[in-house]
Amino acid sequence: MKFSKTVVKMRIPILIATLVLMIPAAIGMAKTRINYDMLNYLPDSMETVRGQDELMKDFGKGAFSFIIVENMKDEEVHHLKEQLETLDHVDTVLWYDTFSKDLSLPKEFLPSKLYDAFNSGDATMMAVFLDTSTSSDEAINTIREIRKVCGKQCYVSGMSALVTDLKDLCEKEEPIYVAIAVVLACAAMLLLLDNWLIPLVFLSSIGMMILINLGSNIFLGEISYITKALSAVLQLAVTMDYSIFLWHSYNEQKEVCEDKLKAMAGAIDETLTSVIGSSVTTIAGFIALCFMTFTMGRDLGIVMAKGVLLGVIGCVTVLPSIILVLDKPLSKTMHKSLIPNMEKPAKGILKVFPAFLAIFAILVPVFFYGYRKTSKEVYYDMGECLPKEMDYVIANSKLRSEFNIASTHMILLDKDTPSDDIRSMIDEMENVEGVKYVIGMESLLGRAVPEEILPEHIKEVLESDNWKLMLINSEYKAASDEVNNQIDELNAILKKYDKGGMLIGEAPCMKDMIETTDRDFRVVNAVSILAIFAIIALVEKSISLPFILISVIELAIFINLGLPHYMGQELPFIAPICISTIQLGATVDYAILMTTRYKSERMAGADRKEAVLTALKTSIPSIIVSGMGLFAATFGVSVYSDMDIIKSMCMLLARGAVVSMLCVIFILPALLAVFDKVICLTTVGMRKGKKVLMEREAH
Repeated sequence: MKFSKTVVKMRIPILIATLVLMIPAAIGMAKTRINYDMLNYLPDSMETVRGQDELMKDFGKGAFSFIIVENMKDEEVHHLKEQLETLDHVDTVLWYDTFSKDLSLPKEFLPSKLYDAFNSGDATMMAVFLDTSTSSDEAINTIREIRKVCGKQCYVSGMSALVTDLKDLCEKEEPIYVAIAVVLACAAMLLLLDNWLIPLVFLSSIGMMILINLGSNIFLGEISYITKALSAVLQLAVTMDYSIFLWHSYNEQKEVCEDKLKAMAGAIDETLTSVIGSSVTTIAGFIALCFMTFTMGRDLGIVMAKGVLLGVIGCVTVLPSIILVLDKPLSKTMHKSLIPNMEKPAKGILKVFPAFLAIFAILVPVFFYGYRKTSKEVYYDMGECLPKEMDYVIANSKLRSEFNIASTHMILLDKDTPSDDIRSMIDEMENVEGVKYVIGMESLLGRAVPEEILPEHIKEVLESDNWKLMLINSEYKAASDEVNNQIDELNAILKKYDKGGMLIGEAPCMKDMIETTDRDFRVVNAVSILAIFAIIALVEKSISLPFILISVIELAIFINLGLPHYMGQELPFIAPICISTIQLGATVDYAILMTTRYKSERMAGADRKEAVLTALKTSIPSIIVSGMGLFAATFGVSVYSDMDIIKSMCMLLARGAVVSMLCVIFILPALLAVFDKVICLTTVGMRKGKKVLMEREAH
């Protein structure tokens, strides 16, 4: 009570302090770096990651791109190459004149492998190495400069080009995501709440907490673009419940207490008690993401757990302060809620509860099968999440159609490996299915030609103090089963000749990401279920209730993530991992709300049906408002977004909110009614309620 009285007393200083905090929060948000490269989240211990570090350390090369040039004369291409070499952070540009300084020498005089590598019909190709990492700000700026210099006759591919296009698209769309979420969430609240002004008050309070959360991300150094795109929308949707609860509680307190300050103090106390269990389950769901070895989960988990915690703090400090300041206009803008009395629907649901038990029994195996299949039917290539008209997508398409190159691997081989062994290794690798060719010093020279005759500038490109560098062009697309099998074969050959050799590049990194996230999916699910089980057991003081509540929400998750399999829809790899955890953490609140009311009614002496009916009819309005708030905040973003990863995740969140809402309203009451005896035996205090009922019936 002391805390709530302090909040009420200090309402003006709280608002002033919060508004002042907006300034450093805005600065922090602007200065937090955004990472657009998913491969950056692979564990540092992986060979592919260590190989990239070695490439940068020994060769001064990080990012790598192919530039396809169409309908240009050799002299023009040569001039373009010279222009590219002058750009900041361009380390090396490889074209056929790198190996033959005399442009008057016909290209056909080059070794056929070299000629075919750089030419196809009226198109020629350059390979560009940058002296900075793939997703660095310098690499992004250099790609933009390359595109300016190249013009419309050239197409730039590679991970840095993908990152650049992702960044441009995100920066264009993200403000619109927030605007859509705010407008639709506001519309849902205007329809479902009992006041015309309160939605704007909620949005002001939540908006301040979102800004503080985003600003505090500066202490993390950087966050992923997925976290940035989703965190504001998710925080708005997930923490809206707490605001609604405080508002309802305040109105109830005003009916029994004329003093608005005392009413608000009571509402704060009641809200704190109620939202602690609810928010802890949500936070636990997000913290479970931190157990991923693919550290993008930790990125999203920390930011969202922090956002929920700030949402709770804002709900019991900032929101009460705004409501008290605007109490008069709020009193004048009350209206009747559109949600009708739920007694009749609740009686109807309870009357046919055996039918809902049968539905539960049928749906579990059907959608569990679909859920397991969906987790395997995902894509890992982030290029697939971009619209087809993006420059990177067009360039990759050109690379495949003109040169039959779908991915490029690099080999780092011990410098002291004998030349004859290297040539044998190259021959073996070129016989691997899908490998177009391997380019290295030994492949440019015949067996009788010594390395010493190669110009120094070529040797610098392909050899360092410790390593020899080779390029392998593959016909197989990154993250495909074919390229993953190819990588296994190439690695086996490489290790035969050099156990310390490393196969690196986009496709090997993607293969590591597939194996890492497949393991993460199982770990995160287990951790989130166990954590939330423990929290529900403590909050409800029950052994049986956690099983019942989690089974209902898990069914909702199975339905939500099983539908893509039956609909033939392929999801981005990160979606099933994150959505299952977020949906469990965010919507188990609906089940806790209803169960807590059922429990209190039963402990007060109500019989089984009476307790379930009261819990159902009183909970439905809150569940509908909460579920539709989450639906509204995410559905509009999913319809608008051109990025498939954001579109898919928001659609899953929107659908998950509705499915969870329906499962809790229709299936949970049936389970509570059927397992009432078990619940009473395994829940602290429930036997006392049963005793009260028996005494009441005896009299």
